[in-house]
Amino acid sequence: MQATQDLMNKMALKNPGAQAIPSLEGKVSAEEWKLRVDLAATYRLVALHGWDDMIFTHISARIPGPEHHFLINPYGLLFEEITASSLVKIDLDGNKVEDSPYPVNPAGFTIHSALHMNRDDAHCIIHLHTTDGVAVSAQADGLLPIDQHAMMITQDIAYHDYEGIALDLDERDRLVHDVGDKHLMMLRNHGTLALGKSCPDAFLRMYYLERACSMQVRAMAGGAKLNWPNQGVPEKTAGQGGQAFDGLLGALAWPALLRKLDRIDPSYKH
Repeated sequence: MQATQDLMNKMALKNPGAQAIPSLEGKVSAEEWKLRVDLAATYRLVALHGWDDMIFTHISARIPGPEHHFLINPYGLLFEEITASSLVKIDLDGNKVEDSPYPVNPAGFTIHSALHMNRDDAHCIIHLHTTDGVAVSAQADGLLPIDQHAMMITQDIAYHDYEGIALDLDERDRLVHDVGDKHLMMLRNHGTLALGKSCPDAFLRMYYLERACSMQVRAMAGGAKLNWPNQGVPEKTAGQGGQAFDGLLGALAWPALLRKLDRIDPSYKH
């Protein structure tokens, strides 16, 4: 509880670096501005949940339109510092489309551009290095259907073997092949990944994946024999929950999450 309060207090401090960037509100389309605000909120929510890894890992969002541009974090800002205007707009070759004082993480470009290029529904992509997520990614059996959160998503998870830091553009083809039509991926020995048609959808999928990983780590750490659900129950649960991640859960939870951010620090909307 104290750790959460400390994080909230830290987030309440305005970041002079991000705030020094002029606001883009009114200078970009209304559609892009809303996307920027949602993506900045996603970064802040990841930090609030303790899922960030200093300035590392990445969340991206595709800007609607034929240009295939997308937004990604300014490399060098903590997730709790990111604002709508500080997000960097790049093309599929990793080039900055608009001037920004911040660089882009090349590994982030490799992973995210692969999925943005090849999945029409990959409007938002979240990649994390959480302790529990990496722990489960390093387990041979991956995510186990031993709790309700896991059962809702285990049929929608793909796996990709670790090939080193994602700097090799050749890896993009293998990432695309391995993810297939799934919306979640365990990057073996590396971390977790979620994609969705919107920032809310991607965030809710990641929330369930990260919660399931934490529950698995704790259940296995307890040392007691695991209680496996009856045959057919994981499949039934997946069917019950599968449709909820394409808009329903996001529509219900996202406004409440934004209200929480607004109470803590509304500067993400700058």
